[in-house]
Amino acid sequence: MKLKDYNIFFVALLIVTTVFGQHELEGKVIGFDNQPIANAEVYIRNSSSHTITNSDGEFKFTDLKSGEYWITIFSFDFEILEEKIKVERNVIKNFVLNPLGEELSEVLITQRKEKIFGLKQLKPVEGTAIFAGKKSEVVLVDQTVGNLAANNARQIYAQVVGLNIYENSVGGLQLNIGGRGLDPNRTANFNTRQNGYDISADVLGYPESYYTPPAEALSEIQVVRGAASLQYGTQFGGLINFKLKQPNPNKKIELISRQSLGSYNLFTSFNSLGGTVGKLSYYTYFNYKEGKGFRPNTQFDSKNLYVHLGYQISKKTKISGEFTYLNYLAQQPGGLSDARFKENPSQSNRTRNWFKVDWKLFSLRFDHKLSDKTDISLNLFGLDASRSAVGFRTNRVDQEDQLESPRDLIVGDFLNFGAEGRVLSRYNLFGKESIFLIGTKYYQANNAEGQGPGTADLGSDFDFTKDKFPTYPNQSDFDYPNLNVAVFGENIFNITNTLSVTPGFRFEYLKTEVDGSSRNIITDLAGNVIRDNSIQDNRTFERSFVLLGLGISYKPLNVLEIYANISENYRSVTFSDINIVNPSFRIDPDITDESGFTSDVGIRGKINDLISYDVGLFGLFYNNRIGVIQQEQADGSVKNFRTNVGDATMYGLESLVDFNLNKILLNNSSDISFNWFANTSLVNSKYNGTNKEVEFVPNLNMKTGLRFGYKNLLASVQYSYLSEQFSDAENSVKPGLSGVRGLMPAYDIMDFSLSYSYKIFKLETGINNILDKSYFTQRATGYPGPGIIPSEPLTWYTTLQFRW
Repeated sequence: MKLKDYNIFFVALLIVTTVFGQHELEGKVIGFDNQPIANAEVYIRNSSSHTITNSDGEFKFTDLKSGEYWITIFSFDFEILEEKIKVERNVIKNFVLNPLGEELSEVLITQRKEKIFGLKQLKPVEGTAIFAGKKSEVVLVDQTVGNLAANNARQIYAQVVGLNIYENSVGGLQLNIGGRGLDPNRTANFNTRQNGYDISADVLGYPESYYTPPAEALSEIQVVRGAASLQYGTQFGGLINFKLKQPNPNKKIELISRQSLGSYNLFTSFNSLGGTVGKLSYYTYFNYKEGKGFRPNTQFDSKNLYVHLGYQISKKTKISGEFTYLNYLAQQPGGLSDARFKENPSQSNRTRNWFKVDWKLFSLRFDHKLSDKTDISLNLFGLDASRSAVGFRTNRVDQEDQLESPRDLIVGDFLNFGAEGRVLSRYNLFGKESIFLIGTKYYQANNAEGQGPGTADLGSDFDFTKDKFPTYPNQSDFDYPNLNVAVFGENIFNITNTLSVTPGFRFEYLKTEVDGSSRNIITDLAGNVIRDNSIQDNRTFERSFVLLGLGISYKPLNVLEIYANISENYRSVTFSDINIVNPSFRIDPDITDESGFTSDVGIRGKINDLISYDVGLFGLFYNNRIGVIQQEQADGSVKNFRTNVGDATMYGLESLVDFNLNKILLNNSSDISFNWFANTSLVNSKYNGTNKEVEFVPNLNMKTGLRFGYKNLLASVQYSYLSEQFSDAENSVKPGLSGVRGLMPAYDIMDFSLSYSYKIFKLETGINNILDKSYFTQRATGYPGPGIIPSEPLTWYTTLQFRW
């Protein structure tokens, strides 16, 4: 695709412009006491239009044709209002919401939400972002009946199709998800954001996410597949945006406290405070976690603080600031060989492996409505963080730790900042409302990575001891300055009332640098140095390119949408692809960036409130894919070799179907909710020109479950199955001594969860892996391995919530 292909289309659209009569609907949402209701959600049910009331309860829709419209207004603590409005001229009207006459049951709260949200997908326009024609999914965390205290990703992302999850993070400290053949490790193939700003270590040089917000603090998780490259970055995976809970606009103080206990001494405490006082709004939480884990040599301690302050300067202008702090320390039991996993997956022979994260995020956001049709936003953000890993990580994972020897220590420091500005404007074209978005992003990172000998102690010491152990073989010290400037734009052209076309582009300028050296030290059996080479690496990589995309949405009915999109993608080699010294593998010095594109075509909608569905086909086309193969070394040994393996193609069918069994079988009782969902992904993959399949691709990925509710009692049963998958590009089946290579067998898991609410209290409990299956989802090449990282056996949890 070339930019000139779109120029022809744009010119053709702009030749003739005919504007028909349009009207405005201006309203104010108030309670019976005539007090305005802020943040109420207002929908025009027979269109895609949606808005939120401001602090004075006001909203406005423009460019409405003459006709009748169903207006739906939703706000917590008030009854849902549905009213038909006839628009033949500009209309100004007050809408009065009735307070809830009684406290709603959990079942009714869920039904109210589902009535509004329907299919869990993003609207065509939200704030200053465009999602029209894209494969998007929204996880409504409040509706999840599962182990939120431990961030159980298998349950939280149960209805996001095709995700492949590394289930190795004790306590849910890190999120590891991939999909469509993308490595799940620390979610590095997605652009990961919190409230719209980046939270990974370095978007370009080290896009791994060591920080994951606690699920108990989230209102929703937005997932947009590959087409997100146009607005959010170049990643093949797309976007994951964690949207934290907002201050309650109708309360001065709202307190939520959740205390949880679980297997293996798990204890978590989540406490939040929020509200709105005049023009000032606030929300803060503190989350503490500790536990032991199911394997020896496993323990963790985590502290997470978040503060949000917002100020409504005027009806059109708002400013908000956020600060996030995470600090956690975890002992890691290391990886296992296949033989040891088969013998006993709960064992560990690593007593000195530790991992530490210190994460500080900053954000300052400015939102302003220039006019009724134009919105702007500016987000300034920054990261000051570090992560440190120390331990014994030989390639022969069965080898016992040499307790008197120094441990391998890797320390990374991340200091980056950026700014992203957006302008979204609505205008008339051929009598239809079109929507234009233009934005720019500046991002600069100054990161450093050091590797060398740590202490010979047992504890969590992260100090280098190069003076004490000068001949330690794995030593390096590098700086990685990165600069990224991007300009992006999209435009929704509403061709008819049912058809929209959304072309877009993203221009990227990247400058990545490497400045430092590594040492290659070889000793004889007596410890005498026979070789000591210092290798300098001072390189600068500059490149610029344009990514193009196109989305199409066709809605012949209010309950049916056919969508399609195609978008180019790009992945820069990371500095962990280049310079980390690892006994498990070597790195190709000529390794290069990856490129390609993703495409989706699908159909989504509802059938008479009985069934909701989203079924689609996808293709992911990967050039110069980075992978791991076996290579013989000069000394005759064979090591894993990380290089550009070749071009690859992944394609498949993804479907999510949700059946309302309450309406189908139980005559739609108001006291009962009863649903069955089936989430299925069928994927095929090949390295082009070979008979090798792509790693991290289970051919069948299925999650299905029943959710049942009666008044204040909610329950869920979920079954997950993933077929076998390869862990390397050579499709190794026979395992090696390291546990890094070999097949990852198929596995199936069942989870059960239960919750009950009584007034201001809520009790949650459940059992994960109720069948007590022994399985693993990752063969780690480095930390927390190397080797097989077993997943948890049967575990239980219980949570008591207090809300005031």
